[in-house]
Amino acid sequence: MKALLVKKIFRNFTLTEHDKKKIISLTDYDMDLDRCEGIIDFMIELKLDKGSLIGFLCYQLYKVKPERAEKLATDFTKDEMAIYEGFKNLRDIRNVSKTEEAEDIRRMFLGMGNDVRVVLIKLAGIMYDIKHLNPPLTDLDKEFVSNVKEVFAPLAERLGLSSMKSEMEDHCFRLQDPEKYYMLTSELEKQKESNARQIELTKMRIQKILDELGIHGEIYARQKHVSSIFRKLKAQNVTLAQIYDLIAMRVLVDTVEDCYAVFGKIHSIYKPIQGRVKDYISSPKPNGYKTLHTSVIVENNRPLEIQIRTFEMHKNCEYGIAAHWIYKEKRSGTTKLDKKLSWFREIMENAQTLSSEDFVESLKTNLYTGEIFVQTPRGKVLEMPIGSTVIDFAYAIHSDVGNHCTGGKINNVMRPIYTELKNGDVVEIITNPSSKGPSRDWLNHIKTSGARSKIKNFFKTELKDENIKSGKVMFEEAAKVRNYAVDTLMQPKYIEEILFKYSMASLDEVYAAIGSGSLAAAQVVGRFIALYCKEHDLFKKKDDMAIKVSANSDGVTIDGTSGLLIRYAGCCHPVAGDVIVGYISHGSGVTIHRCDCSNLKYLEQERLIPAEWEDKATTNFTAELNCTLEHNNLISNKIMTALTAIKANLRAFEIKENPYDIECRIALFVKNKAEIDKIVSTISQIKGVKKVYRVN
Repeated sequence: MKALLVKKIFRNFTLTEHDKKKIISLTDYDMDLDRCEGIIDFMIELKLDKGSLIGFLCYQLYKVKPERAEKLATDFTKDEMAIYEGFKNLRDIRNVSKTEEAEDIRRMFLGMGNDVRVVLIKLAGIMYDIKHLNPPLTDLDKEFVSNVKEVFAPLAERLGLSSMKSEMEDHCFRLQDPEKYYMLTSELEKQKESNARQIELTKMRIQKILDELGIHGEIYARQKHVSSIFRKLKAQNVTLAQIYDLIAMRVLVDTVEDCYAVFGKIHSIYKPIQGRVKDYISSPKPNGYKTLHTSVIVENNRPLEIQIRTFEMHKNCEYGIAAHWIYKEKRSGTTKLDKKLSWFREIMENAQTLSSEDFVESLKTNLYTGEIFVQTPRGKVLEMPIGSTVIDFAYAIHSDVGNHCTGGKINNVMRPIYTELKNGDVVEIITNPSSKGPSRDWLNHIKTSGARSKIKNFFKTELKDENIKSGKVMFEEAAKVRNYAVDTLMQPKYIEEILFKYSMASLDEVYAAIGSGSLAAAQVVGRFIALYCKEHDLFKKKDDMAIKVSANSDGVTIDGTSGLLIRYAGCCHPVAGDVIVGYISHGSGVTIHRCDCSNLKYLEQERLIPAEWEDKATTNFTAELNCTLEHNNLISNKIMTALTAIKANLRAFEIKENPYDIECRIALFVKNKAEIDKIVSTISQIKGVKKVYRVN
C-alpha cells in the first residue's frame, strides 16, 4: 500500500528526481497510511505544491523518528523547511490537554501569518480525524468534537472552504446527537426519488436558457447538508414535511455578465420568492463568498434554491484561500491573499493580552459570520458581530476613543453605552478627555475581542504603577498570612524561577499582574514558599507523624510519591489545575487545600507539605460558585440554559432574593480548573450577571 501512495504522489505532483528520492526516504518507515493518504488527497484536490507535501511528510516522520527527520531536513529548500517547522510548532490536537489545545489554536493563527498552507493541511488532518471518529466517545473525544464545531468549522468557512465546513458540521451532528442524525438522514433518503425527478426537469429548463442566450455553462444539483437542515428545523420549529427547499441547484458560467443574464431569465420562467433573492456578487460575504442566490417556485409547487456564479467564483468558494496556490500567485508585496487574511490579523493583534483559553473563547465570536453594518456620522462603515454595543463601536474606531467614551448617540438619540447596535445604525461616540478610563464592568457588556483586549490592556498599562503598588501590598499580605517574611522569600534564584514560570521579565510585572487580577497573590506566594521549602528540605515528613497510606487513584502526588490517604478540604474545594498544598494530620492522612484557602493561616505551618497534580488526574471534583444577579428572575433561567448548553454537570442550584439583587449559589461536578474557568466565563457573559466568583 505504501508503494501505491508513493505512486499517487509521483503522479499528482511535479517533482524532480531529487524530490522523488526525498519522498522515498521520508516514507520509508511505519506510518498511518490511511490518514496520510486522506490528507494528501486533500492536498492534491487543492493543488498545493511540493513544498507543502515534503514538509508534511517530514513532520509525519518527525513524530516517530525525530533524529532521522532532522537529518533529512538539512537537505530541504527554504520553502520545504518553512512548512516542516510550521508543523513542528503544532501538536496533534486530539492528543493534548484542553489548555495545550487552546495554545495550539493560538499557534495555528500565528502560523497563518507566515504560511497559511500549514493551517490548510492541519484542517485536512482534523477533517480526517472527525470523519473516522465513532462512538462511544471519551471525554477527550467530546472536547475535540466541540472544538471542531465551535472553532475549526467556522475557521474553514472564514477561509472560504465551504464544503469542508459543512462536512465538519455534519460529522459533529452525527457524533453529538446520533439518534437525530440517523433519523433525519433516513427521512431524507425517502424523499430522494421525488426530488430527483424535479431536478431533472429544472435542469432541462435552465439548460434551454443557456442555449437560448448562447452562454457556456454547467448545471449541478445537491441536497443540502444534514446539519444545515437540522438547524432550520430547530430555528423554525417545523417538521421535515414543512421544509421545502431541501435541494439547491448551482449554475456555473464564464463571466459576471452571464450570471446576471441567466439570473434574469430564470425569473422570467419561474416566480421568485420575495425576500429570498440575494446578490452576493455586488456585496460579497466577509470571507469573500460571491454568488447570486434566488429561491423560485418550480413545477411541483415547492421552492427550489438556485445559485449562479462564475467558474472562478466556484473555485474560490470550494477552495477558499487555497485557490491562490492554484493560481500560483506570487507572494510579493500586498496580495489578494493578504487582504483576505486581514480579518485574522486583527484578531491576533487584539488578542495579545488574552490567555490561550480566553483567546479561543474570543475566537468563537470572531469566527461567527453573523454581522451587522453600522456607520459613523461621516459615513465610514464598520462591520461588527451581532450583539456589539456602543463600547465595541468606540474601540473599533480607536483605543483612545474607547477609553474616554462616556456615551453614544444612535441615530441622533442619546443611548447608554451598553446598548446593542442594529444593522444600519449611525453611531456617534461622546467622549470626555477627563474620563478616568473604562470600568471593569464594561467587560460584561462587549462582544468583540478587540474591545476586550484593549480594555484589559488599559488596566495593565495605564494603571501599571497603581497595579504594581497594590500587587506588592497583596503579595506581602499573602506572605504574612503564611507566616513568611518577604525578605526570606525574595531570593534572586527564586525570583528567576518564578519569572521563568510566568514568562515575565521583572518582579514588577508579577506585582502588576497580581494588582490587575491576572494572578492570585496566594498562588505566587505559594510558589515562592515551595522553592524555599525545597531548598531547605522542609518537605521531609516527621517520623512521629503517623501517615496512613492506602492505594488511591485521586491523581494527587505528595512529596513526589503517590498512594497516601487523601481527602479534599471542604472549605475551598480544590480541583485539578489549582495550585495546592497538603496538610498532614495525626492519623488522618493528608488534606488537600488550595494555596489561596483562607483557612491555611489557622493551620500549623510545619505540617504543610507541597502537593501537585499528576497529568493523569481523572477524578470528578466538587466546585461552588456564587453569583450576584440583577433583580430579574429570567437571568437565573438564562444561567441554567447556558449551563445545559455547555453540558455542565450540575449538583445544586440555589437562589436567594435580596431587596436590590439576587444571590445564586451553584454547585457542580468538574474535571479540572479549566472547566470551572469556562463555566465562570460563560456565566459572566450573560446580561444581568453582576458578579460571579468561586467560593473559598
